[in-house]
Amino acid sequence: MTIVGAGAGVAELTALSVTSELAPTRKRGQYVAVLIFTIVPFVPSSFYAQLIAYHSNWRYVGIIVCVWNGIGFFLTLFFYHPPPRVNSMGKSRREVLREIDYVGGLLSISGMVCFMAGMQWGGYQYPWKSAHVLAPLIIGVILLVAFYFWEMYGAKSPMFPGRIKQNPRILLLTLLITFISGANFFSALMFWPTQAFNVYGHDPVQVGLRTFVPGISIMLGACVTLWLLSVFRGRNKELMIFSSVIMTAGTAALACATRYNMNTLWFLLVLSGFGIGGIVVPASVITTIICPDDLIATVSALTLAIRVIGGSIGYCAYYNVFVSKFVPKAIAYIGGAMYEIGITDEALIGEAIALTGASLIDELRVIPGIGKNDTAWEMVVLAGQLAYADAYQWVYLASIAAGTVSIIAACFLGNINAYMDDHVAVVMK
Repeated sequence: MTIVGAGAGVAELTALSVTSELAPTRKRGQYVAVLIFTIVPFVPSSFYAQLIAYHSNWRYVGIIVCVWNGIGFFLTLFFYHPPPRVNSMGKSRREVLREIDYVGGLLSISGMVCFMAGMQWGGYQYPWKSAHVLAPLIIGVILLVAFYFWEMYGAKSPMFPGRIKQNPRILLLTLLITFISGANFFSALMFWPTQAFNVYGHDPVQVGLRTFVPGISIMLGACVTLWLLSVFRGRNKELMIFSSVIMTAGTAALACATRYNMNTLWFLLVLSGFGIGGIVVPASVITTIICPDDLIATVSALTLAIRVIGGSIGYCAYYNVFVSKFVPKAIAYIGGAMYEIGITDEALIGEAIALTGASLIDELRVIPGIGKNDTAWEMVVLAGQLAYADAYQWVYLASIAAGTVSIIAACFLGNINAYMDDHVAVVMK
């Protein structure tokens, strides 16, 4: 999965950078909107995965991914011809390679990997105070601090040169919004699919439909906002405020979800997804508009890294909130249900809670006292669904704090209207 993530990150970064580079500045939003729209075949990806895992083996999911990426590889190999690089014209390949900041790359990548590994392990697989968590966290922070000082004082050709801060206020606030949206984006990607499965039933078709709605709304939110960015020749401040408000309100409102009101959640899922989509990619495009053209890939990499770090930290925070609420609820609901059917052994109750937490509800039938008793099994499953529903709501309530920061940051953004005229943009850059 680490290798897959590295490849996916490079592919996304390259696609956004290439499209932004090919487009005139005033039409950059529209070009990237078309690019984002190409993911339509994979919007129902969770639907495909559910059907494959239910009817066959989940490993076959990888075949679809490999075939799709293979098509992209050959299309790129034969049909993409990059334009000449202004900053590398007249230089030999060896001279270009010498300008790569290898030390900065090593420090940033290793620091980020260590820090995110510690964040992911903490409170989930290992206690926060354990060496398994503290060691990578501390090492990661030290490496990232070393990366900062290296970039500032040591690197001859830094990864993020000073010219990238052509409009520092817009850049920094956009990166802050990107960080916050990354947290909510990852929570939507990671929590809602599990909620759709754990709370509302395990039928693969129904789970696929429930997860399709936020997926399509995120894509549409990104495409519409990107298109409007070009139509209005900027107006990024208003678009970011609107998207941040919609994201915060829609995501927080999902806290009203219970085991019995799935039919009333569709609009909230659309609202939340549209707001998240209106920030995730448009924020990256805004940074490419306000930076010099030869640094498009650099600023795209920066926004992608900020989004992933925000998503990782946000998911860890939200997951710890979720676990802290789920465990006592599971003990109360599942324990109560098992007492009703005559199971009082604490070990068996603990086993039922562990199986429910792992979404292995079919395995509940191996517990003595449940077995082939469908009524008893349904009671325990329903108890687990109620525990999940009560715990998930706190994740969405916790997102209000992050969303509020995003709204405030968007209110202080400057508009990029001056950059949307190609002639002016060239002069400024």
